[in-house]
Amino acid sequence: TSGTLTELAKQLNPLLRGWIAYYGRFSRSALSTLVDYVNQKLRAWIMRKFKRFQSHKTRANLFLRKLARENPRLFVHWQVFGTNTFT
Repeated sequence: TSGTLTELAKQLNPLLRGWIAYYGRFSRSALSTLVDYVNQKLRAWIMRKFKRFQSHKTRANLFLRKLARENPRLFVHWQVFGTNTFT
């Protein structure tokens, strides 16, 4: 958790781009589970990174949703699937 969200995005985006390009050709609906998984991991990262979200999944989720709406180009899957894909 020592890095920033931007650094995390720089690491994940090439991987996500590849998965979306490959699986998007064959089964775009299968990517929804991938998007959900990545968003869950981002929420868990936020909960570890910021003390105010440590035991508040809903608050962390709302923070992530707000962040996605303000910076939709931060992660590739937010650009492709939109920012309404949070569970």
